[in-house]
Amino acid sequence: MEFRLLGTVSVDTFTGPLPLGPAKRRSLLAALLLSANTPVSIARLTDSLWDDTPPLHARSVIQGHVSRLRALLVGADAEAYGVELVTLGDAYVLRLPETLLDSQRFEELLTLARGQRSAADMVLMLKEALSLWQGPALSGAFAGRPLQAAAHSLEESRLATVEQLAHAYAALGEHNRAAAVLRAEAVAHPMRESLAAALMTALYRAGRQSEALDWFHRTRRLLADELGIDPGHELADAYALILRGDPGPDAGREGGRNAPDRQGTARGPVRAGGSGDGPMPAARPAADRRTGPDGGATAGPAARSDESPGGTGSGTGGALGPVPPRPLPVPSLVGGPHPTDLLPRAPRGFQGRTAELAALTRAAAGEAPVCLVTGPAGVGKTALALQWAHRTPAAFPDGRLFADLRGFSDTGEPALIEVLREFLLALGVAPRRVPESVAAAAALFRSLTDRRRLLVVLDNARHSATVRPLLPGGTDCVTLVTSRHRLEGLIASDAARPVPLDVLEPPDGTALLAGVLGEDRVLAEPVAARRLAELCGGLPLALRVTAARLAGRPSWTLAGLADELADERSRLTFLDVDDTGVSAALRLTVQQLPQDAVHQLARLGHHPGSHFDPYTAAALAGTDPVVATAALERLAAAHLVTETAPGRWVLHDLIRLYARGMAPEGGSEALIGVLDHYIATALAAADTAEPGGEPCFVLPEDYHRPVAVRDFVDRAAAMNWLAAERDDLALAAVAARAAGFHDRAWRIILLQWPQVVWRVRDSWSPLLELALDSARAHDDAYAESRVLNLLGWVLTEEGRTAEAVALLERSPLLARQAGDRLGEATALINLAVVQAEQGELDTALEGCGQAVELAREEGDAHTEMLALQHLARMQLTANRPHEALDSVRTALDLGPEHEEIARRVLLLTTSGEARLALGEEGQGIRLLDLAAGEAEHSGYDEGAVRALQALLRVTAEPEYRKRYEQAVRRLTDDV
Repeated sequence: MEFRLLGTVSVDTFTGPLPLGPAKRRSLLAALLLSANTPVSIARLTDSLWDDTPPLHARSVIQGHVSRLRALLVGADAEAYGVELVTLGDAYVLRLPETLLDSQRFEELLTLARGQRSAADMVLMLKEALSLWQGPALSGAFAGRPLQAAAHSLEESRLATVEQLAHAYAALGEHNRAAAVLRAEAVAHPMRESLAAALMTALYRAGRQSEALDWFHRTRRLLADELGIDPGHELADAYALILRGDPGPDAGREGGRNAPDRQGTARGPVRAGGSGDGPMPAARPAADRRTGPDGGATAGPAARSDESPGGTGSGTGGALGPVPPRPLPVPSLVGGPHPTDLLPRAPRGFQGRTAELAALTRAAAGEAPVCLVTGPAGVGKTALALQWAHRTPAAFPDGRLFADLRGFSDTGEPALIEVLREFLLALGVAPRRVPESVAAAAALFRSLTDRRRLLVVLDNARHSATVRPLLPGGTDCVTLVTSRHRLEGLIASDAARPVPLDVLEPPDGTALLAGVLGEDRVLAEPVAARRLAELCGGLPLALRVTAARLAGRPSWTLAGLADELADERSRLTFLDVDDTGVSAALRLTVQQLPQDAVHQLARLGHHPGSHFDPYTAAALAGTDPVVATAALERLAAAHLVTETAPGRWVLHDLIRLYARGMAPEGGSEALIGVLDHYIATALAAADTAEPGGEPCFVLPEDYHRPVAVRDFVDRAAAMNWLAAERDDLALAAVAARAAGFHDRAWRIILLQWPQVVWRVRDSWSPLLELALDSARAHDDAYAESRVLNLLGWVLTEEGRTAEAVALLERSPLLARQAGDRLGEATALINLAVVQAEQGELDTALEGCGQAVELAREEGDAHTEMLALQHLARMQLTANRPHEALDSVRTALDLGPEHEEIARRVLLLTTSGEARLALGEEGQGIRLLDLAAGEAEHSGYDEGAVRALQALLRVTAEPEYRKRYEQAVRRLTDDV
């Protein structure tokens, strides 16, 4: 399986391309692929699919396209390739190995090509990269503004690659090939001056001077006519190169004027009027002499324009002779040319990180760039930095400096003056000439690096202020900083370009294990190796410790160690060896935090769910959301928590285990806090979604109300929260039951009833069975009856009628024993629904009538409406449409129309069907259309399907068929 963006957006399989359908579906796929393995929100997808104001049903259209795309992928066995289209709250993620995406392979090949020392190898890799293009990027998709920008960016990358290929051909002396590669693109992009300049240079060096000059004049006229501008410096430099007769940078190899003679002596430049018989030293222009820090003169570097093909030289250059070679910049403080390389050795067994290495290369391409590699402890920041630094030695001919700033070390940070002293000595400054103050030493460092091409690696920085004095002064210098903190101050002050580092994917994790243990041992237990990588959370430090344990114990199996690591209580112990390990690394990070952040982290370790927001964090820590947010920001800055969406954080598994061990005595208090937070928030959500309908309004005896509870502005917000938190609410209920808090467990589950009603066929029965066990364990007849009511109704909707009857027959009696008259009414309703389905209409009608009376006696309009809704449906089934209409009218009179959306839709549907049964076809169709419209507008797909099914029984209107099919697709979607 292969995903293509470099040409027509497509998915290729062994049996041919998938039939993606309309342009908007291709646009959706393109938007997901451009952010592969990253959540893409509905809002962002909407921007990609519509240029102007999107239609009101944009969300439904997107969900329909997602559903169809997911079906196509499933049908193509995408799961076997590791491909999955997943729904995450209000966003979608297309998960896939990056090797399946042509644009990612293109970037990877470019990165590999840049690392080649041989121009011939570079040519092969660049040609391979360009062969992935099959036309303009993102063809066949609707060109919304975000996709237009992405297509433009991809095209710019392609053109830059073409220019690199031509440059590589030129390095091999194959100038005609370089010209051939460039001509096609120059014709297609006539006003791209860099292409025209490169083509002119290639033509000239291929001996086609007249063609080169003709191309210049053609481009100059076009720029003047179309844009009213003169040629830029690239074109002008190329033109000057041709007029000068400059042989170019490879002239020496081809026998040009600067080629070494047979004795190896370079023939120097010829002075005007000179004989040129012998070598002559190059004179440095006076303008290049500088004043050193001690007031003396220093010999500054010569101008570097001779390094570019179009350079005109400096000093006496011009047309009199070739530009002299650039002398090595050697200040008077320096004892002589001094090769500088302080880098530690390259990391052994480095695996993966292709995207991050490419991102570092891009980040280092600017002017005086500061590249910032950030990530949690043990994620491999230093290894990445050193791997990249060792891959590109030719890019830094003036040296590579390295300093461990020990920002997260027990030994403390080194003094800045000591770091600067080491740098200056490495650059050749005599020890007695190193200034004593940080400011003076930093100024000298900037001065010495002003005209150099130097790499400075600053490892383990804790503060932006520590980094700034160590930044070099040259525009061609690159600074690479690693930190566990985000160092946002450095981003603000020095335009540092962040390259965040995340954990390794399982394939790279297993490859790392194989690098230490040997491939044979890993291939012998591939499943166990992958399990080890997953248990280590993809953290390179944890993987290396695991590999070290196994390497020293050849008799151990990978599966055996995986079983040991599976026990959360001892996992961190097994991930420590000697003085190295995950716990030690995390401890050094945590000890730098303020106390409130430490307390928050310790309490987060006891969170039963997978993610948390400020309200959840506050409940765990016993604070308020404002204090919790501040603590979370500090933890995020230290990469101890990760913000996956605004206001939504997650904790890495190993960090969670470490945090849990920080304060184990606070576990029970933290758990109670978060359970009661979920109860309070779910109550607020249920009250907003379905006012007056709480099924478990009696709170636990020792309930602790949170300091603050989330406020839901409308029904949609409440339902969205219930949907997004479903998994974590389930985890909380499981944790409550395991800890013996049964009174919390069943309430947390039952409070999700609005979502259960909304998505009744969404596998709720296992969770409700857990709630039933908790209710029985607490010996609570009230709770058991309430849970049986909801579980019985869900089983009925799932078609498990016999099981539903067995449960529901017990519920009214339990409710009566508990004195829960409203619970008894609800139980009678649900039992009646099952009885009606089994053909016992008279018994069902009687039970529903009793429920109506009980609800009226209790003065509960909500339960009365529920009873009347089902009573009307049964009366219609019994062919008593007049009575059904009376029941519907009575029910609708009980509540405002803007509330109880689901119930109103079902009542309108029953009313429409009753009108049809009475022969009032026009009125019936109108009511059913109204019910379907309200259901679609509110997202109640169950109701939309029911109303549209009824419509299709009496009319063949194509629009109703189309809406029905769309509602069915949405209903089967994950949203």
